[in-house]
Amino acid sequence: MLVVAALGGNALLRRGEALTAEAQRANVMRAADALARIVRAGHDLVVTHGNGPQIGLLAMQSDDWPLDILGAETDGMIGYLIERELENALDHDRPVATLLTQILVDPADPAFARPTKFVGPTWSEAEARARACPKGWTIAKDGTGWRRVVPSPRPVDIPDLRAVRLLLDHGAVVICGGGGGIPVARTPDGRLHGVEAVVDKDRSSALLAQRLEAQVLLLLTDVPCVMQGFGTPQAIGIPHLTPEEAEAMDLPDGSMGPKVQAAAAFARITGGVGVIGRLDDAADMLDGIAGTRIAAEPGA
Repeated sequence: MLVVAALGGNALLRRGEALTAEAQRANVMRAADALARIVRAGHDLVVTHGNGPQIGLLAMQSDDWPLDILGAETDGMIGYLIERELENALDHDRPVATLLTQILVDPADPAFARPTKFVGPTWSEAEARARACPKGWTIAKDGTGWRRVVPSPRPVDIPDLRAVRLLLDHGAVVICGGGGGIPVARTPDGRLHGVEAVVDKDRSSALLAQRLEAQVLLLLTDVPCVMQGFGTPQAIGIPHLTPEEAEAMDLPDGSMGPKVQAAAAFARITGGVGVIGRLDDAADMLDGIAGTRIAAEPGA
């Protein structure tokens, strides 16, 4: 069975944790152990990952570089860490390859006029505004803090899909679509050029899983499942949703919303199963005993 596993930013960098090389390495080792259990169970695996904190930090340090190039930098860095630790977790019995992946977007997408994708660290409102003004950034509230937001257009196509298939056909575990993929647009003569945006990793992962005809899409984060009344004493986990029920939920754009929408779209279009849950529960999610499963039938 082919599984696409999307590592959320909060799975690779825990909430409130410092963005350091050592912290990322420790979290990637934990992720690699969880992913290795999927491979050892006999499944083919494609891994995607977020890059919101990392690309935001690079943008603070590199005023002159556009987001597509900064995204490629983070994809190489995070991909290397995942590749190395996954090879170690698999005892080097399976080839693991990282692929910088371009994602086609539409320059006319209305998302360019309404930035919603959080990147970079969290600040107080005063500090966020002080940093944003000289750079022309847009900021928004994220939980109790404030962060930069950038456009997040919908993924339209995956120009590098043939390369992903080639690696899978040769038995590799593939790490691709990092940070939602490197956003590009196509000119009338067919040439690709970079775009100033960050594509949502969950939406591009769902498109990738659909195009690869994967059977399962795992969206891995730091919460055990989708919850009714999340953050309140009355919070209740939801074990199963149909695609229609999931798409009708009103959830925040900056957190669980894109995950639920992506899993629902994948399940509705392909008939496969989308599962949302905690990274450490990845193998149990695949077995149907953890997370929130989004599928047409409860037993799917």
